[in-house]
Amino acid sequence: MLWLWLAWIVYWVVCALSVKSTRRRESPGSRMSHVVPLLSGAALILWPRVPWQWLSQRLLPAGLLQVALGLVLLAVGLAFTVWARVYLGRNWSGMVTVKEGHELIRSGPYAYVRHPIYTGLLVALLGSAVACGELRALIGLGMVAGAFIRKLRVEERFMRELFPQQYQRYCAEVPALIPFTGAPRSVPR
Repeated sequence: MLWLWLAWIVYWVVCALSVKSTRRRESPGSRMSHVVPLLSGAALILWPRVPWQWLSQRLLPAGLLQVALGLVLLAVGLAFTVWARVYLGRNWSGMVTVKEGHELIRSGPYAYVRHPIYTGLLVALLGSAVACGELRALIGLGMVAGAFIRKLRVEERFMRELFPQQYQRYCAEVPALIPFTGAPRSVPR
């Protein structure tokens, strides 16, 4: 399972080198506020052994079905992120993934989900957590989901400010697969 993640990371780094440099930049503090919990959560899920025994308690019974389900979810999630990345080509932005030349994308992966790369990564990490079946994987998945939700709220706010009417229509047509990424209830859409 780890080799799938390593292959994906190599692919992602190579693709990231070809991204246009005109993308919106985020501050180092903003980046660290979601990168640190994301990497910590992913390490809890993917690390083979942790030194704290209580984190290694099994939540799912070990078996071939559990591992197979985890591998399927992992493969589907990573394939979705690769498809989204290939579809976006050089117009992908590392900060806001729903733009191309500062115009909303409404086709390809964005016809199905507003944040396809993050959704695919979350599904892939869910697959790894299911395959692991331990308490640490559940905690790590919660940390990753929290990091993604924080990052996506920033992106959603940015897109609502940049494209108010178009993004409102887009959100109504294409619901997010990741929960809690919409505008807070007190903010009018």
